[in-house]
Amino acid sequence: MFTNCKWPNNPFYTHSILVINTFKLYNMNNFESIEPKDIWKYFAEICKIPRPSKKETLVISYLQDFAQKNNLDAKTDAAGNVLISKPAYPGFEKLQPVVLQSHMDMVCEKNSEVSHNFATDPIKAFIDGDWVKAEGTTLGADDGIGIAAQLAILASKQIKHGPLECLFTVDEETGLTGAFEMKEGFFNSKILLNLDSEDEGELFIGCAGGIDTVATFAYDAEKVPTDSIALKITVKGLAGGHSGDDIDKNRGNSIKIINRFLWKGTHKYDLRLSHLDGGNLRNAIPREAFAIITIHKDDKAEMIKEFEKLREAIYGEIKDVEPGLTINLENTELPQYVIDEPTHYDLLNSLYACPHGVIAMSRQLKGLVETSTNLASVKFIQDNQILVTTSQRSSVDSAKIDISNMVESVFRLANANIQHSDGYPGWSPNTNSRILQITKASYQKLFGVEPVVRAIHAGLECGLFLEKYPSLDMISFGPTIRGAHSPDEKINIPTTQKFWDLLLDVLVNIPQK
Repeated sequence: MFTNCKWPNNPFYTHSILVINTFKLYNMNNFESIEPKDIWKYFAEICKIPRPSKKETLVISYLQDFAQKNNLDAKTDAAGNVLISKPAYPGFEKLQPVVLQSHMDMVCEKNSEVSHNFATDPIKAFIDGDWVKAEGTTLGADDGIGIAAQLAILASKQIKHGPLECLFTVDEETGLTGAFEMKEGFFNSKILLNLDSEDEGELFIGCAGGIDTVATFAYDAEKVPTDSIALKITVKGLAGGHSGDDIDKNRGNSIKIINRFLWKGTHKYDLRLSHLDGGNLRNAIPREAFAIITIHKDDKAEMIKEFEKLREAIYGEIKDVEPGLTINLENTELPQYVIDEPTHYDLLNSLYACPHGVIAMSRQLKGLVETSTNLASVKFIQDNQILVTTSQRSSVDSAKIDISNMVESVFRLANANIQHSDGYPGWSPNTNSRILQITKASYQKLFGVEPVVRAIHAGLECGLFLEKYPSLDMISFGPTIRGAHSPDEKINIPTTQKFWDLLLDVLVNIPQK
């Protein structure tokens, strides 16, 4: 059940305001100089507030405080979702109510050489020409820009709109927890504008469903073989990106790349693995990977030659899409142990066999990925275990199950334990949608061209909302964001103005009750 906000008694309120005030000391590089000023003002504020998935306490308190300062009704449910309501602008009371929706959390990815604590540090955003970027970390425009647009409308005394609800959900990026746990009746509108898309000029009316498949290996630690030397393999500089939106771009996967070296070295030089760390998030294509290995000291010179040969081959394969890729081999300290040989072979064989990338393209919508899978991360964890995380997506539910079963079978053959997440549903396109027709007409009127109408291979919360509100009419749109879920994330400034103009025009053209 959800509870009404009581700011004076909020246990997180005082701490949140102290933290936010501290963040205000950081210079956001003249955000007031770019348009639309109302959005960028709030985006700069959002960048100061840590909001990793499942750790949204500070931003929840910020939203509650915002509602109180603006004399707006607000409520927060047990999951942490916040709903702020605003009455209609005078003269627009007869319009149907609309809910604007974004998610509070952000993907927390950084380059390995960057010192940044996402739980405490502000995002160091800066302007670079027509783009806003961050210094070596994800920017959080996904979906901080949606939050900023909602706040700008809620705070305004001039923007015209009917009865308005603004929904801010938690934990979209690591499990859609907020949308899953939100109860029916939390909001009342029958029209929903999702502000979580990343391609200006495109209107989204459908998305893929997804499921995660996680494999766990148990290993025995063994003594390092006699006369061994230790080496560290590093793969970095890949573009990475969103495992849904960027999966069709044929970008390199750091786990797949490093495993080629490990697999070949194992079969040729009795390489032994001590540690492997690649990728971080289920919904991001892995950009970096590191491995500690041992080999017999007499094999070192020959292995270096083979390493350099394979490295040049990989550079040649993907240099067009991954110009920043670097693969290095260096001496390191001898580790305390290596993993047992059966697990070593099972792990490397399964990583080699595990599918990654596009599995099928849609037969209904040209250019849309129907089904894909992402080999997302490999982590050595406590109790001598290795965790391999993968994520499957499809706009066809049976195909989603099929590809997750395929991934499961690979790891079962390698003697791993398998777990699947509950998954989340897709959002089936409705080409007869009333809000689609309104948004298309607004876009054409404002910009003189017809927008592209399509579905997206990424997951959106819309499918879960539709389960709770079967009559909900929805659309998703946003400004242009590139490199989401990676430290290369950036948002385009001119398209943010177009996104804003479109949103305001749609609001005044909502049909009457």
